[in-house]
Amino acid sequence: MSFAEVVLGAFLVIGHNVFHIVPNEVPFFFALFWISFGIRERGWKLPGLSLPRSWGKTLLWAGGAVIVLLVGSEFVVQPLAHHFWPQAEHVSSVIKKEGGWKNVLLSLAIVWGFAGFGEELSYRGYLLNRAADLGDRSRLAYVLAMFYVAILFGVGHWYKGSAGVVDSTFSGLVLGTTYLLTGRNLWAPILAHGMADTVAVIFFAMGWAN
Repeated sequence: MSFAEVVLGAFLVIGHNVFHIVPNEVPFFFALFWISFGIRERGWKLPGLSLPRSWGKTLLWAGGAVIVLLVGSEFVVQPLAHHFWPQAEHVSSVIKKEGGWKNVLLSLAIVWGFAGFGEELSYRGYLLNRAADLGDRSRLAYVLAMFYVAILFGVGHWYKGSAGVVDSTFSGLVLGTTYLLTGRNLWAPILAHGMADTVAVIFFAMGWAN
Protein backbone atom coordinates (compact mmCIF):
# COMPACT_ATOMS: atom_id res chain seq x y z
CA MET A 1 0.00 0.00 0.00
CA SER A 2 2.82 2.42 0.88
CA PHE A 3 4.66 1.57 -2.34
CA ALA A 4 1.53 2.32 -4.35
CA GLU A 5 1.13 5.65 -2.54
CA VAL A 6 4.79 6.58 -3.19
CA VAL A 7 4.42 5.77 -6.89
CA LEU A 8 1.15 7.70 -7.06
CA GLY A 9 2.81 10.65 -5.32
CA ALA A 10 5.65 10.73 -7.86
CA PHE A 11 3.12 10.52 -10.70
CA LEU A 12 1.12 13.45 -9.31
CA VAL A 13 4.20 15.64 -8.85
CA ILE A 14 5.73 14.88 -12.24
CA GLY A 15 2.39 14.69 -14.03
CA HIS A 16 1.38 18.16 -12.89
CA ASN A 17 4.63 20.09 -12.85
CA VAL A 18 6.48 18.56 -15.81
CA PHE A 19 3.84 17.20 -18.18
CA HIS A 20 0.78 19.21 -17.04
CA ILE A 21 -1.55 16.24 -17.38
CA VAL A 22 -3.02 16.33 -13.86
CA PRO A 23 -4.14 19.19 -11.59
CA ASN A 24 -1.95 20.54 -8.79
CA GLU A 25 -0.65 17.77 -6.54
CA VAL A 26 -1.12 19.52 -3.18
CA PRO A 27 -4.93 19.08 -2.92
CA PHE A 28 -4.50 15.39 -3.84
CA PHE A 29 -1.81 14.94 -1.19
CA PHE A 30 -3.97 16.75 1.35
CA ALA A 31 -6.82 14.30 0.74
CA LEU A 32 -4.50 11.27 0.67
CA PHE A 33 -2.90 12.41 3.92
CA TRP A 34 -6.17 12.24 5.84
CA ILE A 35 -7.46 9.09 4.11
CA SER A 36 -4.20 7.18 4.50
CA PHE A 37 -3.68 8.04 8.17
CA GLY A 38 -7.35 7.44 8.89
CA ILE A 39 -7.17 3.93 7.47
CA ARG A 40 -3.82 3.05 9.03
CA GLU A 41 -4.39 4.53 12.47
CA ARG A 42 -8.16 4.07 12.45
CA GLY A 43 -8.52 7.67 13.36
CA TRP A 44 -7.12 11.07 12.56
CA LYS A 45 -5.01 11.88 15.61
CA LEU A 46 -1.83 12.76 13.78
CA PRO A 47 1.39 13.16 15.78
CA GLY A 48 2.87 15.39 13.10
CA LEU A 49 0.23 18.03 13.79
CA SER A 50 0.13 17.72 17.56
CA LEU A 51 1.13 20.82 19.47
CA PRO A 52 4.88 20.88 20.16
CA ARG A 53 6.09 20.54 23.73
CA SER A 54 7.79 23.92 23.49
CA TRP A 55 6.75 26.64 21.06
CA GLY A 56 9.91 28.51 21.96
CA LYS A 57 12.14 25.66 20.77
CA THR A 58 9.94 25.17 17.72
CA LEU A 59 10.34 28.83 16.78
CA LEU A 60 14.10 28.56 17.29
CA TRP A 61 14.25 25.55 14.99
CA ALA A 62 12.10 27.34 12.42
CA GLY A 63 14.23 30.50 12.64
CA GLY A 64 17.42 28.49 12.26
CA ALA A 65 15.99 26.70 9.24
CA VAL A 66 15.02 30.03 7.66
CA ILE A 67 18.57 31.34 8.09
CA VAL A 68 20.01 28.20 6.50
CA LEU A 69 17.45 28.40 3.69
CA LEU A 70 18.08 32.04 2.84
CA VAL A 71 21.83 32.19 3.36
CA GLY A 72 22.50 28.81 1.77
CA SER A 73 20.31 29.61 -1.21
CA GLU A 74 21.63 33.14 -1.80
CA PHE A 75 25.35 32.55 -1.31
CA VAL A 76 25.90 28.88 -2.16
CA VAL A 77 23.15 27.04 -4.02
CA GLN A 78 21.97 29.70 -6.46
CA PRO A 79 25.46 30.89 -7.52
CA LEU A 80 26.54 27.28 -8.06
CA ALA A 81 23.35 26.33 -9.90
CA HIS A 82 23.48 29.40 -12.13
CA HIS A 83 27.07 28.54 -13.02
CA PHE A 84 25.71 25.47 -14.81
CA TRP A 85 22.33 26.88 -15.81
CA PRO A 86 22.75 30.63 -16.34
CA GLN A 87 19.16 31.20 -17.41
CA ALA A 88 17.15 33.48 -15.14
CA GLU A 89 15.18 31.65 -12.46
CA HIS A 90 11.43 32.06 -12.71
CA VAL A 91 9.55 33.10 -9.58
CA SER A 92 6.00 32.18 -8.61
CA SER A 93 3.46 34.80 -9.65
CA VAL A 94 2.07 34.56 -6.11
CA ILE A 95 5.33 35.80 -4.58
CA LYS A 96 6.00 38.57 -7.08
CA LYS A 97 2.39 39.72 -7.30
CA GLU A 98 2.17 43.49 -7.74
CA GLY A 99 -0.59 46.00 -7.15
CA GLY A 100 -0.44 47.31 -3.60
CA TRP A 101 -0.67 45.98 -0.09
CA LYS A 102 -3.96 44.17 -0.66
CA ASN A 103 -2.22 41.89 -3.12
CA VAL A 104 0.72 41.55 -0.75
CA LEU A 105 -1.61 40.40 2.02
CA LEU A 106 -3.31 38.02 -0.39
CA SER A 107 0.09 36.63 -1.38
CA LEU A 108 1.00 36.13 2.27
CA ALA A 109 -2.26 34.29 2.90
CA ILE A 110 -1.54 32.00 -0.06
CA VAL A 111 2.08 31.26 0.84
CA TRP A 112 1.16 30.48 4.46
CA GLY A 113 -1.93 28.42 3.64
CA PHE A 114 -0.99 26.67 0.40
CA ALA A 115 2.83 26.56 0.59
CA GLY A 116 3.63 26.68 4.30
CA PHE A 117 0.86 24.43 5.56
CA GLY A 118 -0.26 22.63 2.40
CA GLU A 119 3.12 21.68 0.97
CA GLU A 120 4.62 20.70 4.31
CA LEU A 121 1.67 18.50 5.17
CA SER A 122 1.82 17.01 1.66
CA TYR A 123 5.54 16.43 1.17
CA ARG A 124 6.91 16.07 4.68
CA GLY A 125 3.82 14.95 6.60
CA TYR A 126 2.44 12.52 4.03
CA LEU A 127 4.86 11.49 1.29
CA LEU A 128 8.00 11.30 3.44
CA ASN A 129 6.28 8.96 5.91
CA ARG A 130 4.91 6.74 3.14
CA ALA A 131 8.38 6.49 1.60
CA ALA A 132 9.88 5.67 5.03
CA ASP A 133 7.36 2.82 5.34
CA LEU A 134 9.26 1.03 2.57
CA GLY A 135 12.23 0.69 4.94
CA ASP A 136 10.15 -0.22 8.01
CA ARG A 137 10.53 3.35 9.30
CA SER A 138 14.11 2.84 10.42
CA ARG A 139 16.35 5.88 10.89
CA LEU A 140 18.04 5.18 7.58
CA ALA A 141 14.65 4.80 5.90
CA TYR A 142 13.57 8.23 7.13
CA VAL A 143 16.83 9.82 5.94
CA LEU A 144 16.58 8.22 2.50
CA ALA A 145 12.90 9.17 2.31
CA MET A 146 13.81 12.75 3.18
CA PHE A 147 16.27 12.91 0.25
CA TYR A 148 13.74 11.31 -2.10
CA VAL A 149 10.98 13.72 -1.12
CA ALA A 150 13.37 16.69 -1.38
CA ILE A 151 14.07 15.74 -5.00
CA LEU A 152 10.35 15.49 -5.70
CA PHE A 153 9.88 18.84 -3.98
CA GLY A 154 12.44 20.28 -6.39
CA VAL A 155 10.60 18.78 -9.35
CA GLY A 156 7.44 20.29 -7.90
CA HIS A 157 8.98 23.68 -8.71
CA TRP A 158 9.79 22.79 -12.31
CA TYR A 159 8.43 26.12 -13.53
CA LYS A 160 11.46 27.85 -11.99
CA GLY A 161 13.86 26.26 -14.47
CA SER A 162 16.84 23.99 -13.81
CA ALA A 163 18.55 26.29 -11.30
CA GLY A 164 15.26 26.78 -9.51
CA VAL A 165 14.70 23.03 -9.24
CA VAL A 166 18.13 22.67 -7.60
CA ASP A 167 17.36 25.55 -5.24
CA SER A 168 13.98 24.06 -4.30
CA THR A 169 15.59 20.65 -3.76
CA PHE A 170 17.93 22.34 -1.30
CA SER A 171 14.90 23.88 0.42
CA GLY A 172 13.33 20.43 0.61
CA LEU A 173 16.48 19.06 2.26
CA VAL A 174 16.49 21.83 4.87
CA LEU A 175 12.77 21.52 5.62
CA GLY A 176 12.95 17.72 5.68
CA THR A 177 15.93 17.77 8.03
CA THR A 178 14.08 20.19 10.31
CA TYR A 179 11.09 17.86 10.31
CA LEU A 180 13.19 14.86 11.32
CA LEU A 181 15.27 16.68 13.93
CA THR A 182 12.18 18.03 15.68
CA GLY A 183 10.75 14.56 16.21
CA ARG A 184 8.74 14.53 12.98
CA ASN A 185 6.56 17.39 14.12
CA LEU A 186 5.32 19.51 11.23
CA TRP A 187 5.08 22.87 12.97
CA ALA A 188 8.75 23.80 12.68
CA PRO A 189 8.95 23.20 8.89
CA ILE A 190 5.54 24.83 8.42
CA LEU A 191 6.73 27.96 10.21
CA ALA A 192 10.09 27.91 8.42
CA HIS A 193 8.46 27.53 5.01
CA GLY A 194 5.98 30.30 5.69
CA MET A 195 8.60 32.69 7.07
CA ALA A 196 11.00 32.10 4.17
CA ASP A 197 8.25 32.76 1.63
CA THR A 198 7.16 35.82 3.61
CA VAL A 199 10.66 37.25 3.20
CA ALA A 200 10.42 36.64 -0.55
CA VAL A 201 7.01 38.33 -0.78
CA ILE A 202 8.22 41.38 1.15
CA PHE A 203 11.42 41.67 -0.91
CA PHE A 204 9.42 41.68 -4.14
CA ALA A 205 6.84 44.08 -2.74
CA MET A 206 9.57 46.51 -1.68
CA GLY A 207 11.46 46.16 -4.94
CA TRP A 208 14.55 44.69 -3.25
CA ALA A 209 14.62 41.40 -5.17
CA ASN A 210 16.88 40.90 -8.16
